[in-house]
Amino acid sequence: MLSLKTVAARPPSGQYHAVQFYGSEDRLFSTVSAFLAEGLIIGEPAMIIAPAAHRDGMLGQLSARLIHVDQARKNGDLLIIDADDMLALFMVDGRPDPELFETHVGGFVEQTLQGRQGSILRAYGGMVDVLWKQGRIEAATRLEILWNQLAAKFELALLCGYAMGNFFKQVPQLHDICSHHTHIFGPENVRPFNKPRTH
Repeated sequence: MLSLKTVAARPPSGQYHAVQFYGSEDRLFSTVSAFLAEGLIIGEPAMIIAPAAHRDGMLGQLSARLIHVDQARKNGDLLIIDADDMLALFMVDGRPDPELFETHVGGFVEQTLQGRQGSILRAYGGMVDVLWKQGRIEAATRLEILWNQLAAKFELALLCGYAMGNFFKQVPQLHDICSHHTHIFGPENVRPFNKPRTH
């Protein structure tokens, strides 16, 4: 079983890029809210890049964890971005453009961290899930790589999410996605995945 305490533990800067494979959206919302809420409570900013269908659920879970969502947004401590709108800013010919990704996503990260010396930005990235559901597997994988490159430049801890049903009979693709993450968590009633061995 997935332990939310494991996910929510303070991640080391530049070394935490976790993925939650979820079987139900409630599981995803719970994991994301635990990860972000712990940071918000201790003064770390948070960012959610998610499709509209997921945002309300995540914000509701944050509120249930006693996070004053409206105040956090007003203070600039919680940034909410639509995944489809953000993808439209850096996708070129069906692929994520590195420079545009750096400009737009990196720009938001830099802006949110400005004036917060020593603070980590905790971010949930749901854009890869959107791409995978559209069958754009190569684009999703490339986007994971770009996130890792961004995390090497900023005080950034990242959590991604993928619907487990996306990987039905796609074990090699599943292992490929896992290889780009430092922590891997499985859906409810399934033990967390181990990172596949490299040969």
